[in-house]
Amino acid sequence: MPEEPNRHPFDALTPAFVMDAIESQGYRCDCRVLTLNSYENRVYQIGIEDAEPIIAKFYRPQRWSDAQILEEHQFTQELAEQELPVVAPLFNRAGESLFHYQDFCFALYPRKGGQAPELDNLAHLQMLGRMLGRIHLCGSIRPFAHRPTLDSRSFGHQCVTLLSEQFIPADYLESYRSLTRDLLQLIDERFARLPEVRNIRVHGDCHSGNMLWRDGTPNFVDFDDSRMAPAIQDLWMLLSGPEDQQRRQMDKILEGYHQFHDFDFQQLQLIEPLRTLRMINYSAWLARRWDDPAFPRTFPWFNSLQYWGEHILELREQMSALLEPPLRL
Repeated sequence: MPEEPNRHPFDALTPAFVMDAIESQGYRCDCRVLTLNSYENRVYQIGIEDAEPIIAKFYRPQRWSDAQILEEHQFTQELAEQELPVVAPLFNRAGESLFHYQDFCFALYPRKGGQAPELDNLAHLQMLGRMLGRIHLCGSIRPFAHRPTLDSRSFGHQCVTLLSEQFIPADYLESYRSLTRDLLQLIDERFARLPEVRNIRVHGDCHSGNMLWRDGTPNFVDFDDSRMAPAIQDLWMLLSGPEDQQRRQMDKILEGYHQFHDFDFQQLQLIEPLRTLRMINYSAWLARRWDDPAFPRTFPWFNSLQYWGEHILELREQMSALLEPPLRL
Protein backbone atom coordinates (compact mmCIF):
# COMPACT_ATOMS: atom_id res chain seq x y z
CA MET A 1 0.00 0.00 0.00
CA PRO A 2 1.61 3.34 -1.00
CA GLU A 3 2.63 5.64 1.83
CA GLU A 4 0.48 8.71 2.39
CA PRO A 5 2.39 11.85 1.40
CA ASN A 6 3.48 14.18 4.19
CA ARG A 7 0.52 16.23 5.31
CA HIS A 8 0.72 19.81 6.49
CA PRO A 9 -1.02 20.63 9.80
CA PHE A 10 -3.36 23.05 8.02
CA ASP A 11 -4.71 20.13 5.94
CA ALA A 12 -6.82 19.27 8.99
CA LEU A 13 -8.79 22.51 8.62
CA THR A 14 -11.69 21.14 6.61
CA PRO A 15 -15.01 23.05 6.69
CA ALA A 16 -16.41 20.47 9.11
CA PHE A 17 -13.40 20.83 11.43
CA VAL A 18 -13.60 24.62 11.34
CA MET A 19 -17.32 24.60 12.17
CA ASP A 20 -16.78 22.10 15.00
CA ALA A 21 -14.14 24.40 16.47
CA ILE A 22 -16.42 27.43 16.27
CA GLU A 23 -19.35 25.54 17.77
CA SER A 24 -17.11 24.47 20.68
CA GLN A 25 -17.44 28.12 21.75
CA GLY A 26 -21.24 28.06 21.82
CA TYR A 27 -21.99 29.35 18.31
CA ARG A 28 -24.28 27.60 15.83
CA CYS A 29 -22.85 27.66 12.32
CA ASP A 30 -25.12 27.79 9.29
CA CYS A 31 -22.64 25.81 7.12
CA ARG A 32 -21.32 28.88 5.26
CA VAL A 33 -17.51 28.77 5.45
CA LEU A 34 -15.59 31.19 3.24
CA THR A 35 -11.79 31.00 3.12
CA LEU A 36 -10.23 34.47 3.26
CA ASN A 37 -6.89 35.63 1.88
CA SER A 38 -4.23 34.69 4.43
CA TYR A 39 -0.99 32.73 4.22
CA GLU A 40 0.75 32.86 7.59
CA ASN A 41 -2.39 31.72 9.37
CA ARG A 42 -5.73 30.46 8.09
CA VAL A 43 -8.69 32.83 8.24
CA TYR A 44 -12.34 32.07 7.52
CA GLN A 45 -15.64 33.92 7.45
CA ILE A 46 -18.16 31.75 9.27
CA GLY A 47 -21.92 32.08 8.88
CA ILE A 48 -23.77 32.06 12.22
CA GLU A 49 -27.44 31.18 12.59
CA ASP A 50 -29.62 34.25 13.23
CA ALA A 51 -26.56 36.50 13.61
CA GLU A 52 -23.89 38.32 11.66
CA PRO A 53 -21.02 36.21 10.31
CA ILE A 54 -17.80 36.16 12.33
CA ILE A 55 -14.15 35.82 11.35
CA ALA A 56 -12.13 32.87 12.67
CA LYS A 57 -8.32 33.01 12.69
CA PHE A 58 -6.48 29.70 13.18
CA TYR A 59 -2.89 30.37 14.17
CA ARG A 60 0.00 28.60 12.50
CA PRO A 61 1.14 25.88 14.91
CA GLN A 62 4.40 26.53 16.79
CA ARG A 63 4.80 30.10 15.53
CA TRP A 64 3.63 32.04 18.60
CA SER A 65 3.26 30.85 22.17
CA ASP A 66 -0.06 31.34 23.93
CA ALA A 67 1.54 34.13 25.98
CA GLN A 68 2.64 35.94 22.82
CA ILE A 69 -0.80 35.66 21.21
CA LEU A 70 -2.49 36.89 24.36
CA GLU A 71 -0.20 39.93 24.40
CA GLU A 72 -1.40 40.75 20.89
CA HIS A 73 -5.00 40.42 22.06
CA GLN A 74 -4.35 42.53 25.15
CA PHE A 75 -2.75 45.28 23.07
CA THR A 76 -5.64 45.47 20.63
CA GLN A 77 -8.11 45.43 23.51
CA GLU A 78 -6.29 48.36 25.14
CA LEU A 79 -6.54 50.25 21.86
CA ALA A 80 -10.23 49.41 21.47
CA GLU A 81 -10.90 50.67 25.01
CA GLN A 82 -9.39 53.99 23.92
CA GLU A 83 -11.99 54.02 21.13
CA LEU A 84 -9.38 53.49 18.45
CA PRO A 85 -10.57 51.87 15.19
CA VAL A 86 -8.88 48.48 15.59
CA VAL A 87 -10.47 45.08 15.09
CA ALA A 88 -9.97 43.36 18.45
CA PRO A 89 -10.82 39.71 19.16
CA LEU A 90 -14.13 38.63 20.66
CA PHE A 91 -14.19 37.44 24.28
CA ASN A 92 -16.35 34.64 25.64
CA ARG A 93 -18.31 34.82 28.89
CA ALA A 94 -15.26 33.64 30.82
CA GLY A 95 -13.25 36.58 29.51
CA GLU A 96 -11.15 34.42 27.17
CA SER A 97 -10.06 35.45 23.66
CA LEU A 98 -7.75 32.55 22.74
CA PHE A 99 -9.39 29.18 22.24
CA HIS A 100 -8.04 25.67 21.69
CA TYR A 101 -9.53 22.88 19.63
CA GLN A 102 -7.55 19.67 19.17
CA ASP A 103 -4.10 20.74 17.92
CA PHE A 104 -5.03 24.33 17.00
CA CYS A 105 -5.48 27.61 18.78
CA PHE A 106 -7.80 30.18 17.26
CA ALA A 107 -9.46 33.53 17.86
CA LEU A 108 -12.75 35.01 16.71
CA TYR A 109 -13.33 38.53 15.39
CA PRO A 110 -16.27 40.65 14.29
CA ARG A 111 -16.59 41.03 10.54
CA LYS A 112 -15.57 44.47 9.26
CA GLY A 113 -15.87 45.77 5.71
CA GLY A 114 -13.93 48.45 3.91
CA GLN A 115 -11.28 49.12 1.32
CA ALA A 116 -7.60 49.99 1.37
CA PRO A 117 -6.80 53.67 2.05
CA GLU A 118 -5.59 55.86 -0.78
CA LEU A 119 -1.96 56.38 0.14
CA ASP A 120 -1.58 59.06 -2.54
CA ASN A 121 -4.36 61.04 -0.82
CA LEU A 122 -2.76 63.48 1.63
CA ALA A 123 -5.99 63.77 3.65
CA HIS A 124 -5.97 59.99 4.15
CA LEU A 125 -2.32 60.12 5.22
CA GLN A 126 -3.05 62.84 7.77
CA MET A 127 -5.88 60.72 9.22
CA LEU A 128 -3.59 57.67 9.32
CA GLY A 129 -1.00 59.80 11.11
CA ARG A 130 -3.55 60.78 13.75
CA MET A 131 -4.59 57.17 14.33
CA LEU A 132 -1.00 55.92 14.49
CA GLY A 133 -0.09 58.70 16.91
CA ARG A 134 -2.87 57.48 19.21
CA ILE A 135 -1.86 53.84 18.75
CA HIS A 136 1.75 54.64 19.61
CA LEU A 137 0.73 56.73 22.61
CA CYS A 138 -0.91 53.62 24.00
CA GLY A 139 1.89 51.37 22.75
CA SER A 140 4.50 53.41 24.61
CA ILE A 141 2.85 52.97 28.01
CA ARG A 142 4.43 49.55 28.65
CA PRO A 143 6.55 47.05 26.72
CA PHE A 144 5.67 43.59 25.54
CA ALA A 145 6.96 40.95 27.94
CA HIS A 146 6.82 37.99 25.54
CA ARG A 147 6.72 39.29 21.99
CA PRO A 148 10.05 39.84 20.17
CA THR A 149 11.83 43.01 19.09
CA LEU A 150 12.40 43.88 15.45
CA ASP A 151 16.20 43.84 15.07
CA SER A 152 18.86 43.05 12.50
CA ARG A 153 19.65 39.70 14.12
CA SER A 154 16.20 38.16 13.60
CA PHE A 155 15.19 40.07 10.44
CA GLY A 156 18.63 40.09 8.86
CA HIS A 157 21.50 37.89 10.03
CA GLN A 158 19.43 34.78 10.78
CA CYS A 159 17.57 35.13 7.48
CA VAL A 160 20.79 35.43 5.48
CA THR A 161 22.20 32.32 7.19
CA LEU A 162 19.09 30.29 6.34
CA LEU A 163 18.95 31.42 2.72
CA SER A 164 22.70 31.00 2.14
CA GLU A 165 22.78 27.49 3.54
CA GLN A 166 19.61 26.11 1.97
CA PHE A 167 18.22 28.21 -0.88
CA ILE A 168 20.60 30.52 -2.76
CA PRO A 169 21.80 28.82 -5.98
CA ALA A 170 25.54 28.24 -6.31
CA ASP A 171 25.68 30.74 -9.21
CA TYR A 172 24.62 33.55 -6.89
CA LEU A 173 25.89 32.39 -3.53
CA GLU A 174 29.11 34.40 -3.32
CA SER A 175 27.44 37.57 -4.61
CA TYR A 176 24.60 37.19 -2.11
CA ARG A 177 26.88 36.55 0.85
CA SER A 178 29.15 39.48 0.02
CA LEU A 179 26.29 41.88 -0.63
CA THR A 180 24.27 40.97 2.47
CA ARG A 181 27.40 41.13 4.64
CA ASP A 182 27.98 44.73 3.53
CA LEU A 183 24.28 45.62 3.88
CA LEU A 184 23.99 44.24 7.39
CA GLN A 185 27.20 45.96 8.43
CA LEU A 186 25.74 49.30 7.31
CA ILE A 187 22.44 48.56 9.04
CA ASP A 188 24.13 47.54 12.30
CA GLU A 189 26.21 50.71 12.21
CA ARG A 190 23.09 52.84 11.63
CA PHE A 191 21.29 51.31 14.61
CA ALA A 192 24.41 51.59 16.76
CA ARG A 193 24.58 55.34 16.06
CA LEU A 194 21.03 55.73 17.43
CA PRO A 195 21.08 53.92 20.79
CA GLU A 196 18.59 56.36 22.30
CA VAL A 197 15.83 55.49 19.78
CA ARG A 198 13.08 53.89 21.82
CA ASN A 199 11.28 50.66 20.95
CA ILE A 200 7.53 50.62 21.65
CA ARG A 201 4.64 48.29 20.92
CA VAL A 202 3.71 48.79 17.26
CA HIS A 203 1.41 47.20 14.69
CA GLY A 204 4.50 45.87 12.94
CA ASP A 205 3.04 45.22 9.48
CA CYS A 206 1.29 48.50 8.76
CA HIS A 207 0.73 48.34 5.01
CA SER A 208 -2.46 49.32 3.21
CA GLY A 209 -3.72 45.73 3.10
CA ASN A 210 -4.04 45.76 6.88
CA MET A 211 -6.33 48.79 6.95
CA LEU A 212 -10.00 48.84 6.01
CA TRP A 213 -11.12 52.37 5.11
CA ARG A 214 -14.79 52.94 5.77
CA ASP A 215 -16.88 56.03 6.53
CA GLY A 216 -13.81 58.24 6.57
CA THR A 217 -11.95 56.10 9.13
CA PRO A 218 -9.25 53.43 8.77
CA ASN A 219 -9.89 50.23 10.71
CA PHE A 220 -6.57 48.60 11.59
CA VAL A 221 -6.62 44.80 11.35
CA ASP A 222 -4.21 41.88 11.77
CA PHE A 223 -1.82 42.69 14.61
CA ASP A 224 -0.26 39.24 14.14
CA ASP A 225 3.21 40.76 13.56
CA SER A 226 2.96 43.22 16.45
CA ARG A 227 6.25 43.54 18.30
CA MET A 228 8.64 46.01 19.90
CA ALA A 229 10.12 48.36 17.31
CA PRO A 230 10.80 52.05 16.64
CA ALA A 231 7.67 54.05 15.85
CA ILE A 232 8.92 54.66 12.29
CA GLN A 233 8.24 50.97 11.52
CA ASP A 234 4.51 51.79 11.32
CA LEU A 235 5.06 54.92 9.23
CA TRP A 236 7.57 54.17 6.48
CA MET A 237 5.36 51.64 4.67
CA LEU A 238 2.88 54.45 3.98
CA LEU A 239 5.46 56.21 1.77
CA SER A 240 5.86 55.79 -1.99
CA GLY A 241 7.33 57.50 -5.03
CA PRO A 242 10.38 59.77 -5.41
CA GLU A 243 11.98 61.58 -2.48
CA ASP A 244 10.10 64.86 -2.88
CA GLN A 245 6.79 62.96 -2.87
CA GLN A 246 7.80 60.94 0.18
CA ARG A 247 8.75 64.18 1.93
CA ARG A 248 5.27 65.62 1.35
CA GLN A 249 3.69 62.36 2.48
CA MET A 250 5.71 62.18 5.69
CA ASP A 251 5.03 65.84 6.43
CA LYS A 252 1.30 65.14 6.25
CA ILE A 253 1.56 61.92 8.30
CA LEU A 254 3.48 63.68 11.06
CA GLU A 255 1.11 66.64 10.98
CA GLY A 256 -1.58 64.25 12.19
CA TYR A 257 0.76 62.15 14.35
CA HIS A 258 2.00 65.12 16.40
CA GLN A 259 -1.53 65.91 17.54
CA PHE A 260 -1.30 62.89 19.87
CA HIS A 261 2.30 61.73 20.21
CA ASP A 262 5.82 63.06 19.90
CA PHE A 263 8.06 61.78 17.12
CA ASP A 264 11.85 61.45 17.31
CA PHE A 265 13.10 62.76 13.96
CA GLN A 266 16.30 60.72 14.29
CA GLN A 267 14.15 57.74 13.34
CA LEU A 268 14.01 58.99 9.75
CA GLN A 269 17.52 57.54 9.46
CA LEU A 270 16.03 54.06 9.99
CA ILE A 271 13.65 54.06 7.02
CA GLU A 272 16.03 52.44 4.53
CA PRO A 273 17.59 50.04 7.08
CA LEU A 274 14.10 48.83 8.03
CA ARG A 275 13.08 48.57 4.37
CA THR A 276 16.17 46.46 3.65
CA LEU A 277 15.51 44.17 6.61
CA ARG A 278 11.93 43.68 5.43
CA MET A 279 13.12 42.65 1.97
CA ILE A 280 15.59 40.12 3.39
CA ASN A 281 13.07 38.80 5.89
CA TYR A 282 10.38 38.43 3.21
CA SER A 283 12.53 36.04 1.19
CA ALA A 284 13.34 34.07 4.34
CA TRP A 285 9.64 33.95 5.24
CA LEU A 286 8.84 32.35 1.88
CA ALA A 287 11.70 29.91 2.39
CA ARG A 288 10.57 28.90 5.89
CA ARG A 289 7.01 28.31 4.69
CA TRP A 290 7.86 26.38 1.51
CA ASP A 291 6.63 23.12 3.03
CA ASP A 292 3.14 24.65 3.29
CA PRO A 293 1.38 23.64 0.02
CA ALA A 294 -0.29 27.07 -0.15
CA PHE A 295 3.07 28.76 -0.75
CA PRO A 296 4.28 26.93 -3.90
CA ARG A 297 0.78 27.42 -5.37
CA THR A 298 0.65 31.13 -4.54
CA PHE A 299 4.29 32.09 -5.07
CA PRO A 300 5.42 29.79 -7.93
CA TRP A 301 8.09 32.28 -8.98
CA PHE A 302 9.99 31.90 -5.67
CA ASN A 303 13.30 30.01 -5.49
CA SER A 304 14.05 30.19 -9.20
CA LEU A 305 17.27 31.50 -10.73
CA GLN A 306 15.33 34.50 -12.01
CA TYR A 307 13.93 35.24 -8.56
CA TRP A 308 17.32 35.23 -6.87
CA GLY A 309 18.89 37.30 -9.63
CA GLU A 310 16.18 39.95 -9.26
CA HIS A 311 16.37 39.80 -5.46
CA ILE A 312 20.10 40.49 -5.52
CA LEU A 313 19.53 43.38 -7.94
CA GLU A 314 16.94 44.87 -5.54
CA LEU A 315 19.37 44.53 -2.64
CA ARG A 316 22.05 46.32 -4.68
CA GLU A 317 19.59 49.17 -5.18
CA GLN A 318 19.03 49.19 -1.44
CA MET A 319 22.77 49.52 -0.91
CA SER A 320 22.62 52.75 -2.92
CA ALA A 321 19.62 53.93 -0.89
CA LEU A 322 21.43 53.22 2.38
CA LEU A 323 24.37 55.34 1.24
CA GLU A 324 22.14 58.30 0.38
CA PRO A 325 21.32 60.93 3.02
CA PRO A 326 18.16 60.04 4.98
CA LEU A 327 14.80 61.62 4.23
CA ARG A 328 14.74 65.28 5.32
CA LEU A 329 11.55 67.15 6.14
